Amino acid sequence: MRWLCLLAASAASLLAQLAAPNEAGLSMGHIHLVVADPEAQKKLWVDVLGAQTAKAGPLDLLKLPGIFIIVSKGMPNGGSNGSSVNHIGVAVKDYAAIKEKLTAANVKMQELTPNQQMFATFPEDVRVEIMEVKDLATPVAFHHIHMSVVDGEATRNWYVKTFGATAGSRRNLPAAMIPSGEVDFLRAQVPQAPTKGRSLDHIGFEVKDLHAFVKKLQADGIAMDVPFTDMTQRIGLKIAFLTDPVGTRIELTEGLVAK
Repeated sequence: MRWLCLLAASAASLLAQLAAPNEAGLSMGHIHLVVADPEAQKKLWVDVLGAQTAKAGPLDLLKLPGIFIIVSKGMPNGGSNGSSVNHIGVAVKDYAAIKEKLTAANVKMQELTPNQQMFATFPEDVRVEIMEVKDLATPVAFHHIHMSVVDGEATRNWYVKTFGATAGSRRNLPAAMIPSGEVDFLRAQVPQAPTKGRSLDHIGFEVKDLHAFVKKLQADGIAMDVPFTDMTQRIGLKIAFLTDPVGTRIELTEGLVAK
């Protein structure tokens, strides 16, 4: 299966934290959590999912194969459920072992497929889907971002056009394939809340030549919330922000791949 190949490539080495970019110069980058208690959040990612800690200036980074989780302190106005990014998904090699750790940590779980797949609710209502993939190359690897949208086809088309994603599907629903994982689109009856201000505040993509990429976005008529900004001296990154058509805040970075 194609996504298994993506997982294997992203998980091959923690030194190569993020996958090689697609033809547009883009790969999965990070998920940014803004929570009242960063230490409680980080403890679960480290103790249960085995994330490695790192820093980018003042930013706390948690490294999993295929993705960075960035955790900052703030007062969110809601969790991921109810926003355009309903949850993120990770694959695990040993589901039973992860379930045991989550149980010991008193994490709320909703099992979808017995002994194979669940939703775990991390502190401050950060929703994480956990699924077993027995031939995974590492104990844990990033798998997907799952959005709740009214029109999945239209939203997927925007990700394909804007980020060079490959059109795909998962469980007969639209998906946009991006190196290190995918963005899946679950149908919602009504528009969901924007992510900005929620505990899962934004998602991030790493870009090979961010300055040129932002110029192209602007030439294509896409408005930037934050224009290209060189923050190399402070956090070792170049950044920019935009918002997708369904309210998902997106950070573009250059330099995260080296962290």
